Amino acid sequence: MSGEEKRHSLDPRTLEMLVCPVTKTRLVLSPDSTELVSLVARYAFPIRKGVPLLVIDAARKIDEDEAERLRHRPDPQPD
Repeated sequence: MSGEEKRHSLDPRTLEMLVCPVTKTRLVLSPDSTELVSLVARYAFPIRKGVPLLVIDAARKIDEDEAERLRHRPDPQPD
């Protein structure tokens, strides 16, 4: 990870505190670390420069197939 990417990465402790603004359920980090995903609401919220944009207007809807892939992937190992 480059210095620029590390500077703008989301702190894992912050991730534990964030919830979906729609359902108030846990969010999961996308495999490429660019989105926080609500598997319940099926929304993917972008992360820009390390800041999650947890508003519906910024989110994209994900389909059930993508939600299932994220639901069944192994948890990432901590850095």
